[in-house]
Amino acid sequence: MAITRRGLMGLFGLAALPSRLSAGPERVSEPLSPFTTALWFAHHFAAPRALGAGNDRPLKLKLTAALNKSPELSWEVAQEFFDKGAFEALAGDGAPISVEKMGRLLREKCPPSRKDMHAKARLHADLLTTQYDMIEDAHHKRAEELVAWVVEHYRAGNPLGVIAVCTGNTRRSVLSATMGNIAASYYGLPDVRFYSGGTDPDAINPRTVATLKEIGLEVEPTGREAPRGKGGGANPIYSMTWGKGLATREFSKVYSDPQNPQRAFAALLVCSEADTACPKVTGAAARIPLPYLDPKSFDGTPFESAKYAERRDDIGRLMLSVMMQARRRLELDGAHK
Repeated sequence: MAITRRGLMGLFGLAALPSRLSAGPERVSEPLSPFTTALWFAHHFAAPRALGAGNDRPLKLKLTAALNKSPELSWEVAQEFFDKGAFEALAGDGAPISVEKMGRLLREKCPPSRKDMHAKARLHADLLTTQYDMIEDAHHKRAEELVAWVVEHYRAGNPLGVIAVCTGNTRRSVLSATMGNIAASYYGLPDVRFYSGGTDPDAINPRTVATLKEIGLEVEPTGREAPRGKGGGANPIYSMTWGKGLATREFSKVYSDPQNPQRAFAALLVCSEADTACPKVTGAAARIPLPYLDPKSFDGTPFESAKYAERRDDIGRLMLSVMMQARRRLELDGAHK
């Protein structure tokens, strides 16, 4: 039987899956297997050249082969993914690094903003970090553009805005902004802030709200309403919270709404319609087309919930991969501690 690319990921991801993804708020994430520990260790300490989504599968194969022989990582294996000086500083000159030590270094590396995340949301992000090989090939180049933009413009203590733009600001743009903010918190870059907007806003779709609640976000109406859009229906303002002190307000709006950055932001065009309708995004310092298929196509079908979750996670993997790469490059540049 042929194994698809997504199916192949399962061979690696199963080692990282917790026994209960629906774990309560008392559950905290931690390395769950030697493989997961080694993978997360690479995500945090490997050379930037090795961390692109296209390198995730080769990295996993090498780690799996190495750990099948011994619960440690030698320079002979690590040299494909690590700079020698960085590896020796962590492991000791000429010595392999044990899984136990990797885990200890990871615990020391955990950013405060990740610790502040709701346990279920953090656990879901943990899972998505084991799936970077599932990021679509078509998105690799655009993800690299976003990484480079964040690294170039990041200044610690200064907010750096990214606006996800779609036509109605009802589904994909809201999912992109929310998963982007989760990724920034997970990798300790809370100064990178994601927003959403549209070209012809309407109202956030209840299915979008439901799929975010499934992964542990608190999404509650504030009791206030934003201006109504093209459909004329209610446009509730929601409070979205993914951790202690980690929250934003979301409602359907034009991308230039006063709540959003007005200049020097990166615009992510997450649907093909917005990409066509906005050849230029006013105020944007970068315009990056990153289209995703619309889960709306499955509304009212037996697959509805699964398809919204699929799109949420497709976007979440990319956002986490981008923030992981940006943080590593910023650390090496001395711009982030």
